[in-house]
Amino acid sequence: MLLTIFNVFYILIAVAMVALILLQRGAGADAGSGFGSGASATVFGARGSANFLSRATAVLAGLFFLLSLGMGMYLGGGTAPKPQTDLGLMSGTEVPAAPAKTPDAAPPTGDVPQASVPAPAATDVPVVPQPATPAAAPKSDDKTEAKADESKKN
Repeated sequence: MLLTIFNVFYILIAVAMVALILLQRGAGADAGSGFGSGASATVFGARGSANFLSRATAVLAGLFFLLSLGMGMYLGGGTAPKPQTDLGLMSGTEVPAAPAKTPDAAPPTGDVPQASVPAPAATDVPVVPQPATPAAAPKSDDKTEAKADESKKN
């Protein structure tokens, strides 16, 4: 019952705030009043509606804030959420039981994850290339050696 009354006041204050905000003049209205737009003949007097409308808007905004805060505290209650008893379509379903865990191995220690199955041993051995044996150098003629010596002397 109390929540219904708060909701009605909440909506009425919101609608009144919207109406008061829309009635207020914007900043561009002051520029047009210098050219004889008839702004002096208003309902709220010669000073215009700035004081009344802005004051009423501030009061309604304060009430709106307080009602929002009050309803939030009233509905929240500050307690842990209660489990739902009426689940609708999900109420007829059964929750499957969780399978029992059997520890196969000791948990890994450290930051690096361990494989559950060890990797197979490597059977392929890479082939290492053998160094080439140098071929026997053919013996050179004495004449070619003599010619090379003579060319060095020149």
